[in-house]
Amino acid sequence: MRFGTWNVRSLYRSGSLTTVNRELARYKLDLVGVQEVRWDKEGEVRAGGLYSFSMEKKRKSLIGNKIFVHHRILSAVKRVEFVSDRMLYIVMRGRWCNIIVLNAHAPSEGEKVSKDSFMRKWNEFLIIFQGPMKILLIDFKAKLGKDDIFTPTIWNESLHQDSNDNGARIVNVTT
Repeated sequence: MRFGTWNVRSLYRSGSLTTVNRELARYKLDLVGVQEVRWDKEGEVRAGGLYSFSMEKKRKSLIGNKIFVHHRILSAVKRVEFVSDRMLYIVMRGRWCNIIVLNAHAPSEGEKVSKDSFMRKWNEFLIIFQGPMKILLIDFKAKLGKDDIFTPTIWNESLHQDSNDNGARIVNVTT
């Protein structure tokens, strides 16, 4: 199976779903976590060879996440759970164990949404699903600079000189 993630910024424009279908076919992806969809369709929607899962209307957000699943692997989907408007996961039946795919996007530096709340939910997810296989499709909006304290995590591979708050938070959670 091939997985991907894509921050689309909006699927509200006409023809957006056609574009998603075309791009997923081009990259031969079976499952894609999409962030910042800003789309008013709710529940399960079929478009071409894809099925998408999004939040119910009563919990819908202006931003929101979706997961697109190719029809070839749809039978493996056991359930889809929405943790918040920024985080959802899908449980799939694997050959030897369940596969948990998390799709999330963190608040950016300028957003007034609580980063503490997001990180708390992220930590809860990691604790709850310690056993099964996890695939994380996450836009942390993180920048890690070339500071010595980040070397064990990213070695010398950073593209940034300076770190942002999200970068420091994610390194502290994962180490």
